[in-house]
Amino acid sequence: MHGMVDPVSLGAIGAVLGAVGSGMANEAGKWAWESAGGLVRRIAGREVAAPTTPGQLDDVARLVHERVQGDPQLAHAWAQFARGVRAPGTGSGPDRPCLPTAPHFFTDRQKALKLLDKEATRAFAGRPRLALLHGPEGIGTSTLAIHWGWRQTARFPDGQLYADLRTRAPEAVLGALLRGLGLPDEEVPPAAADRAELLRRCLADRRLLLVLDHARSAAQLRPLLTSAPGVFTIVVARQPLTGLDALRIPVGPLARRDAVRLLTDLVGKPAISAARATLPTVLDRCAGSPYALRAAAPRLTADTEPPPGPQDDPVRGAAEDSYRLLTPAAARLYRLAALRDWPALDPAAAARAADLDEAEAARLLDELADALLIERTDTGRYRYRPAVRAHAEHTAAALDGVAACSAAVTRVVAGYRDLAVGAARAALPESWRVPSADSPVSFPDRGAAVAALAAEAPGLVEAVHAAEDFQDRDTVVLLCQALWPLQLKAGHHDVLLPALRAGARTADEHFPGTRTAGALHAQLAHTLTELRRWDEAEPEALAAARAEQTAGHVRGHASAVEFLGLLRLRQWRFEEAYACFEEAYDILDGIGPADEGAADLPRARALLERHRGRALRGLGRREEAVLRLERALRFFRDSGEAYNTARTLTDLAETHLDGAEPDTARPLIDEALAALGRENAEYQVAWLRLLRERCVTPE
Repeated sequence: MHGMVDPVSLGAIGAVLGAVGSGMANEAGKWAWESAGGLVRRIAGREVAAPTTPGQLDDVARLVHERVQGDPQLAHAWAQFARGVRAPGTGSGPDRPCLPTAPHFFTDRQKALKLLDKEATRAFAGRPRLALLHGPEGIGTSTLAIHWGWRQTARFPDGQLYADLRTRAPEAVLGALLRGLGLPDEEVPPAAADRAELLRRCLADRRLLLVLDHARSAAQLRPLLTSAPGVFTIVVARQPLTGLDALRIPVGPLARRDAVRLLTDLVGKPAISAARATLPTVLDRCAGSPYALRAAAPRLTADTEPPPGPQDDPVRGAAEDSYRLLTPAAARLYRLAALRDWPALDPAAAARAADLDEAEAARLLDELADALLIERTDTGRYRYRPAVRAHAEHTAAALDGVAACSAAVTRVVAGYRDLAVGAARAALPESWRVPSADSPVSFPDRGAAVAALAAEAPGLVEAVHAAEDFQDRDTVVLLCQALWPLQLKAGHHDVLLPALRAGARTADEHFPGTRTAGALHAQLAHTLTELRRWDEAEPEALAAARAEQTAGHVRGHASAVEFLGLLRLRQWRFEEAYACFEEAYDILDGIGPADEGAADLPRARALLERHRGRALRGLGRREEAVLRLERALRFFRDSGEAYNTARTLTDLAETHLDGAEPDTARPLIDEALAALGRENAEYQVAWLRLLRERCVTPE
C-alpha cells in the first residue's frame, strides 16, 4: 500500500488484505483479490481459505507475516504486491455534501436548538457527539435537524451528509452516504461490513454533520455511526430509540402562540385577521403539528368551513382535510397511487395507477404536492408520508373497492415489467438470460438501457414484491430475469437482493426443475457472490446447476457450474475452481451443431479457458496457465472483443510477473492498455499501470 514504512509488518499486511477485500466493487479490485489469493497460497505453501470475517483476516495476516519473516524472496513478492494496492476512497475528490433544502418558515424550537448547539460544541473526551430528535410524525423533527444544520454550515467545513432511512437496508444507506462523500460507484464496496468500515475511514479526519432521518431502531443505525471526533450525528426518529447512547431531545407540539406565528408567516397578517372566527377551530384540529398547520394554511384564505374538532392523529386529520378539497381526478390519483409504497413516484407510474395520460398525471401530482399530500424528492419524483399514504390506502379501499385497487397496482407493475424487459433486451441483446418477451419500450443504446434499469431499480424491486403478493408468477420471473444486465453491468446488488430472493422463491414453488428456476438461482448466486456472502451463494449455484440439468438445458447447466467455479476463485479454492471449469467445459460437449447455444460455443469455451488459466495461476502452475490464457486470448483477439482481450492480457501479464518475467509481461500490459483506451475502464487502467511499474522494478 502506498506510503507504508514497512510493508511486511503484521499491521501493514492486515491493512493490505482489508483494502483488497473491500475494493472488489470493480473488475480491478476482483483481479487484486484473486492475485492476493494466489500469492497467499504461494507464501503459505498450501491452500488458504479466503477470509470473510475480521478474525479470519487477522489469521491470514499472521500466517503471511510469519512466512515472509524468514524468506526475503517471499517478503519481496508481498512488498511488490502491496505497492499496487490502494484502499477505496483514498482518491475521492473534495466533494462538500449538503443537506436537503430547509423550509422557508421555521418557528420556535429554541430549547431544542440550544441543546443541539450544546451537544455539537461539548468536549469530545472519547464520547461521539450524537443527538436523537424524536417526536410523532409531522411534528417537525426532520425540519428541525435540517434547519439547525443549515444554520451551522461554518461549523462543518467538510460538509453535511443526509440519509433517509425509510424502507432502505443499511447497506443501501451506507452506499448512498459514500456516494455523497464523492466516491464513484466503482469504489463503493459491495458488502455492508466493508462499506461501514470505509465510511468510518472516510469520516475519521473530517469535520462534518451527519443527519440520519426516519430511523427505526438502534440496530439499523449501528453500521452508520462513527466515533470520529469531528463528526456530529443527528438521528431523527418517531420514538426515543432504546439502546442508542445519545442526547435525547423530545420534540412536541408547537405552543399555540407559535402555531399562530407559523400560520401568520405562511398566509400573512391580513388573512389571519380575516380568519379570526375560525382560527381557534383550525388550531385545535392541528394540535400544534407543523405539518397539519402548513396543510391547513391555504384553507384559511379559502371560502370553506373549517372541519370540526381536534383529531387523535393531526397528520391523518390534515390529510383528510386536504383530500376533501381535491378535484375528483386528483383525489382518485391520490388514492390509487398509494396502494403500494412505491419508492419514487413519477408521472409514468402515477399515470398507470390512475389510467391517465402522463401529462395529466404530472399536472395532478403537482396539485397533490401543493396540497402537501405528497412530497417532492430531490430527484424530481414524489413520495407519500407514511401516515398520509395509510389514509390514501384506507380511502381507496372504502371508495374504489378491491377490483379497482387491484387493477391499479397491476397496471403499475405491468409498466415496470415492460420497461425492464425493453431495457434488458436493449442492454444485452445477445444474452440468452434476458427474457424474450415483447415490450413496447425501446432504448437508443445499451448505455441508456442500463441507466434506465439503474434509475428504476427500487421501483422494479417493489414491483416484484407486488407481483409476488398478487401471485402473478410469470411477472415475478420476467422482472427478475430482466434485472440481469443491471447485475452484470452496474451492480446495485444490495438493492436487487430482495427481488432476486423473491424470484428464486417463486421459481422453487411454481417452476421447479425448469430453466426458469436455473436462471433465477444463478442470478441470485451471482449477486450473493458479489456481496461476499459466499456461504449463501454456494447452495444457489448448486440449485441452478441441478435445475438446468433436470431441464436438459446444457448451456444453462454449464453456465451454472461456471458460476460455482467463479465463486471458488473468490474463495481462493483454486483446485475446486479448476475442477468446476473443467466440468463446465465437458458439459458444453453435449451441445450438437444444430442445438440451442451452438453458435455461442466458441465464446463460451474461450471464457472457460480464461477461467481455467486463472485457477491454474492461483495454483502456481504457471506454464499450464499461460497455455490456457493464450488459447483464450487468440479467440478474443480474433473476435474483436476489446474488453475480454484486455482482461486476458492482464491475466497473462500477472502470470509472467509471478514467474519473474517482466520483459514478457510488459508488451502484454501495453497491449491491454491500448485495448482499454476505447473502454470506460479507469480502474482496470490504473491496475495495469501499477503492473507496469512492477515490470520496471522487477521482482
